[in-house]
Amino acid sequence: MQPFETFKGLVLPLDRTNVDTDQIIPKQFLKRIERQGFGECLFYHWRYDEKGEPVEEFPLNQEKYQGAEILVAGANFGCGSSREHAPWALQDYGFKVIIAPSFADIFYNNCLKNGILPITLDTQSLLERSETETLFMTVDLENQKLILDNEQLHFDIDSYQKETLLKGLDDIALTMMLEDKITKYEENVKLV
Repeated sequence: MQPFETFKGLVLPLDRTNVDTDQIIPKQFLKRIERQGFGECLFYHWRYDEKGEPVEEFPLNQEKYQGAEILVAGANFGCGSSREHAPWALQDYGFKVIIAPSFADIFYNNCLKNGILPITLDTQSLLERSETETLFMTVDLENQKLILDNEQLHFDIDSYQKETLLKGLDDIALTMMLEDKITKYEENVKLV
């Protein structure tokens, strides 16, 4: 996992509540076992019509939002099943941050484990502004702030989760930090 760095990114509004993981990445695309290639299937049933043609009104299909790295959504984002493919699809598309008033617990934790920063904030004004103007926001995880023009918004995050994101440590990397202790334990077990 890459360390999370301060960056300035384009905001994409998704003014919907209760966005479930089945909408984020539909079940027919879950056959892949690698984490790449899911971005093209992100929000598939909202992005494309029955013929596979892009739906012009959907934000991911609009030119002004191409390259967006910050997704702003409504409450209860990531509800439904616990599929880890949902954060994979969001990340593969290019999103580094998701801002919503609330998240489903499993989805929230899956985001953190995959290097996406989920931020819990009231999004009503951000949604309204980003639909009428192009917004670029600076995300500063170290200082736990979002900077938009001259406005700064503070957000909370667990200190352990913050550290793992800043250092780019996933579960495997955290385990490998204990390699010496694991080796010593294995050596002792062999003696018994």
